[in-house]
Amino acid sequence: MEVIRNFPDSELVANIRSGQRMEDTIKAIYRGHFEGLCWYVMNNSGSRQDAEDIFQEVLVSFIELVQQDKFRGESTVKTFLYSLNRYTWLNELKRRGRALAREEKYEKGQVHIEMDAGHTIANREGKAEVLKVVAELGDTCKKILLLFYYENLSMKEILDQTDYESEQVVRNKKYKCLKQLEQMVNANPALRETLKNLIHG
Repeated sequence: MEVIRNFPDSELVANIRSGQRMEDTIKAIYRGHFEGLCWYVMNNSGSRQDAEDIFQEVLVSFIELVQQDKFRGESTVKTFLYSLNRYTWLNELKRRGRALAREEKYEKGQVHIEMDAGHTIANREGKAEVLKVVAELGDTCKKILLLFYYENLSMKEILDQTDYESEQVVRNKKYKCLKQLEQMVNANPALRETLKNLIHG
């Protein structure tokens, strides 16, 4: 059984600065501090996998700071690692928040397109005119849109009638078809006016 001895802070830092016994030093840091750092991440919206990823970043940062003589020992290694861990994880949460905001914005746009184009397709009175437009989108789009809006089938039911791998793939395809339909309508003022009249008439 492998025995990893504890290093005092001064020895940890000296090893990193000199580049000696790095493997033992890193193992000692992991054994002594990982679970505590992991607990912080997991109690602040993270998973164990997140904690492991963040720990790798923290470890690299700590080694670089020590080697650049930017860790002067004013705090313990434990306190310093906790500060780095907190800073790195909060930055990651901010980054994810920005990504989520972009995704939500995209989803809102998707809903808007679905409402506009969906309303157009579902309008029963203008069925003949709408069918002409939908037919121009190609057989795949025509099938998906008609099954969804006219037959009121669920994504699962549409999946059963198509060759796609999953409901999400069908959902993505439906969105692309609606986007294409909207572009066709916007590119044709006369058609846009006709469809607008059908919707509001």
